[in-house]
Amino acid sequence: MSRPQFTKHYRTPERTAAAVRHYRWINQHAKPLRQPGLSVIGPVSLTFERVEGRPVRPEDLPRMAKLLGHAHGAAWCSDLQSALLSTPHRFQDGTAFDDYLGPREVALRRRHEQGYLPDKTSLYAMLGLLEETAQGPSAFYKDSNPRNFIVTRAGDIVTVDTDDLSLAPMGYDLAKLIAALHLTYGPLTDQTINSALFTYNGAARCYGARLGTTDRERLDDFLALHAVLTAPYVGRNDYHYSWPLRPRPRGTS
Repeated sequence: MSRPQFTKHYRTPERTAAAVRHYRWINQHAKPLRQPGLSVIGPVSLTFERVEGRPVRPEDLPRMAKLLGHAHGAAWCSDLQSALLSTPHRFQDGTAFDDYLGPREVALRRRHEQGYLPDKTSLYAMLGLLEETAQGPSAFYKDSNPRNFIVTRAGDIVTVDTDDLSLAPMGYDLAKLIAALHLTYGPLTDQTINSALFTYNGAARCYGARLGTTDRERLDDFLALHAVLTAPYVGRNDYHYSWPLRPRPRGTS
């Protein structure tokens, strides 16, 4: 009996090829993340094993924090020790996934044009915060929202939608998951967030003494960035709750 399958379609062959490279990179360098099997690669489509289950919920955050900490630590050990957050990361075939700074600077300027940052002062505050957070060991960002992880009936966590990867500081993708859980299910308590950060740091630290040092202030910096970057999606894509936009000027607490 054949297993159920799911086919995802892409706009161009280039987008399809990039999705395959990112899928294979995760399998090779971030092995703690389990992905569905990829069975057929078409010119503009990929066919995966269909995984039945539910999206991640707030009660799954401790397990997710641990999983992301291990995945980021493993990727740093395997491939990212020499990666720079300001430079796209090169694959062996010469292609790359995005750096941390460039695409987010473009996105923040677009949020200003869209009205989510009310004035140039707010924009420059967020651009300064972005630059300030571009330090420390490199991890990767895969858009960790609740819908991109499936919890199966057996309790396993399967990672889906790894089409777009970029470099990011340690803790940035955890902050995206926390922000997305807030937007989807409502505010999380400080205790819940602090516990998740502690768990993430403990898992990442297993892979090197330089890892697992993200503190709450830095996590809050990431959350401030995500609040602006995700603002257009509030009210869409199951984001029922808003996140306060509080641009923090550089050098303030």
